[in-house]
Amino acid sequence: MEAEKTVGLTFRVTPRMKRMLEAAANYERRSLTNMFEVLVDEYCRHNGLLEPLPDESRPDAHPGEHRV
Repeated sequence: MEAEKTVGLTFRVTPRMKRMLEAAANYERRSLTNMFEVLVDEYCRHNGLLEPLPDESRPDAHPGEHRV
């Protein structure tokens, strides 16, 4: 399987939010980027926000799933 390409993303957060992300990343022994990805992934899974697949006609697609 070919690795997915990465893209740049820049945003600003409060110093407190940065410290919290750093604390979570250190606790989990992750990079800041990986910790951010894990948190967003967990949020999306928890809230039914799934990334659309290239082929929406896949047999395991469920009607009513939220897509982003």
